[in-house]
Amino acid sequence: MSRLGKMPVVIPQGVKVNINENLDGVVVEVQGPKGKLEQKFHPTMYVYIDKWVNPKDGKEYEAIFVKPKENINPKTYGLTKKKIRALWGTTRALINNMVKGVTEGWKVILEIHGLGYKASVQGNTLELHLGYSHPIHYQIPDGIKISVVPNRQKKIDEIHVEGIDKYLVGQVAAIIRDFRRPDPYKGKGIRYADEVLRLKPGKAAKK
Repeated sequence: MSRLGKMPVVIPQGVKVNINENLDGVVVEVQGPKGKLEQKFHPTMYVYIDKWVNPKDGKEYEAIFVKPKENINPKTYGLTKKKIRALWGTTRALINNMVKGVTEGWKVILEIHGLGYKASVQGNTLELHLGYSHPIHYQIPDGIKISVVPNRQKKIDEIHVEGIDKYLVGQVAAIIRDFRRPDPYKGKGIRYADEVLRLKPGKAAKK
């Protein structure tokens, strides 16, 4: 049994959930204050809505539950029982990400380190000056908001990547970071705000 998979995903007020099942899988649609997300899950998973009583406050909530379908043969789908359990936990986690996305949203913060390195947003384009002979222009995809925010404490600029789709937010942040990965010696470049860098000693230090 998957400990994560059996946990309910509470449906917050103002969020609508639709579940449609077909031969190809289960389609879950979640709509909330920040937008709408839809995702298809493996046909071995049973996704349903039921009442759930929170043991901490004794209150009843509507929640999404996930469990493997009964009387299924994993081999029919080229899977093992272990992989079915993994799918169970993954499906629950992805649905939880969808609910959080349409209610709170997701954000990744990047930091720009380096003299003269800077960024700005013009319309739906992110312009980056990262020490190359020319600026980089990145087209901001649909569903993503990017803003450049000065961090006065660190005296650097931050790039805030926001959206309702956790995967897309992470993917866009990774693409931007790849434009100038942190230098292993001086740390110049673009890094995640919570990234820990272990700088290498320079050639002079090795002598």
